Amino acid sequence: MIARRALVGLASVALLALSACGGGSSKSEDEITFSILSTESAQNMESYWAPILADMEKQTGLKVKPFFSSNYSALIEAMRFEQTDLGWFSNQSGLEAVRRSGGEVFARTFDPSGVDGYKSVIIVPVDSPIKTVDDLLKCDKSIDFGMGDKKSTSGTLVPMTYVFIPAGKKPENCFKTVLSSNHQANLFAVANGRLGAATNNSTALALNRARQEGQAERVRVIWESPNLPEDPLVWRKNLDPAKKEKVRQFFLTYGQGDTPEAKRQRANVEKLNIGGFVPADDTHLLVVREMEALQEFGLAKESGDAARIAKAQKELTDIRAQIAQLQAKSPGQTR
Repeated sequence: MIARRALVGLASVALLALSACGGGSSKSEDEITFSILSTESAQNMESYWAPILADMEKQTGLKVKPFFSSNYSALIEAMRFEQTDLGWFSNQSGLEAVRRSGGEVFARTFDPSGVDGYKSVIIVPVDSPIKTVDDLLKCDKSIDFGMGDKKSTSGTLVPMTYVFIPAGKKPENCFKTVLSSNHQANLFAVANGRLGAATNNSTALALNRARQEGQAERVRVIWESPNLPEDPLVWRKNLDPAKKEKVRQFFLTYGQGDTPEAKRQRANVEKLNIGGFVPADDTHLLVVREMEALQEFGLAKESGDAARIAKAQKELTDIRAQIAQLQAKSPGQTR
């Protein structure tokens, strides 16, 4: 199943690349392609996003074509080849879209509960003998472990930064096998005893409980991260300015107010555990850059390479200075 998802994602990239090289039809002036990270089955994501995309078409007057993928690299490459115009990303994949695909953050989600941010977690079956992270890090290769995509913030970057690298451990040396999949698949696998532990996040668990699907009650959280910033919306910098403005107005007004229409719209996004959208820019990704720098600093210390350590330490110091400067201007903006 995991291999098939990867092949589907890579095939999508190949088709998009072919189209970018002249193998596909050109996009009309009144059309945009919106990419969506499938953190669970594509069928589920399509059903949740369909009414939102329909509303986007109605308000903007643009034809909106969706592009779903659970493969983070497929989303990044699709934007790089200008086959998608904007999309809903995780923080780390959004950062890659900014770095490699000419992307730019223009908005972010916020949580409907009023508590801004979410957490990366590590889960085990509810009756597992593993009670703590120290138990997990015995690294006796007795269990199968589930990670997220390599570009997943909560599924890979955060647990590597805060759990494995500080402990001097590598997942491939700790567990019988290490499998990569999306949050829903990892949750189901742990709940059903197919994995002994896996990374996940608080949003996926909250959605499972809200939908009364039953898996969240069959797992136990043994570790959770500091608060993480909500997901960004990213568009191509070179997207037509008129389209940008239509899209911006749509997201920043969607579900706002007390009218029956606004309440209907909020009900749509709440199915995704989203309360709505607020303005953002590339500084939203500074916290992810800090985590990347922390990870590299840990690996540099492990290597013992003095030059690498000094370079990593400078990068970390520079990013933290940027975060401090931003927080001084707008307290709480990046946390």
